[in-house]
Amino acid sequence: MDDESPAGPTVSRGAEAAIRKVDWWGFPALLKERDAKSYRPKALDERLRRERTRTEARLLVDARKLGVRTPIIYDLDLARHRLVLEELPGPTLRALLEDPELPPDVLTGAVRAFGVALGRLHAGRIAHGDLTSSNVLFPDGPTGAPALIDLSMGSRSPGVEELGIDLHLVEEDLKALHAKPEALVRAFHQGYAEGNPAGEKDVRARAKAIRGRVRYA
Repeated sequence: MDDESPAGPTVSRGAEAAIRKVDWWGFPALLKERDAKSYRPKALDERLRRERTRTEARLLVDARKLGVRTPIIYDLDLARHRLVLEELPGPTLRALLEDPELPPDVLTGAVRAFGVALGRLHAGRIAHGDLTSSNVLFPDGPTGAPALIDLSMGSRSPGVEELGIDLHLVEEDLKALHAKPEALVRAFHQGYAEGNPAGEKDVRARAKAIRGRVRYA
C-alpha cells in the first residue's frame, strides 16, 4: 500500500492488529496491520507477524474457493505485516439476533445459511478460530449469503477439537443473544449438516463434550 494513501480512523483494535478505513483506488477498504510486540525478541516478532499475516491471507482465499464468502484481498504486504481488505457492508449476525423487529422466519433462515457456510468451511478442513456472532456479516441483508471475517486465529487441517470449539462458540452465542434460541440452534445444526455432511456427527459430539467440560470446570 502506498504510504501516501490517506488512512481513516481506527475502527477496531484487537490483541494483535489494528484495522483502519482506507480508500483503495476508489473502493472503501480496510487496512489491517499487525502491531509489533516489544516483549518478544525482534527477530521472533517479525517472523510471527509475517507468518500470521500470510496464513490469514491464505485462509481467506481458501475459504472463497470452498464457496464461503470472505473479504477480497486487495493487497498483501508481508514486509509491513499488512492486509488491505474489501470493506463488506451489512449487519453482523449479532445485530440480527438483537433486532426485535426482524421477523423470526428471516432470522431462522439467516442462521441456517450461516450453518451451511461454516459446514463448508469445516468440510474444507479450515477452522475459523474466533467464531463469534460479530465475525459473521450479511452483506446483502439477512436473506442473503453470510460472509465470514477475521480468520486471523484460523488454522488449516484442524483437529476435531478445533472444529468443535467453533461450533461451541456459535451455540453459546445463539443462546446468550436471543430469548428463544432453541429454534435457531436447530436451524444452525441443519445448515451445518448440509455444509458438512461427512463430519457433522463427530464435530457436534465434540462440541457437546466441550460444553460439558466448560460447564463443570
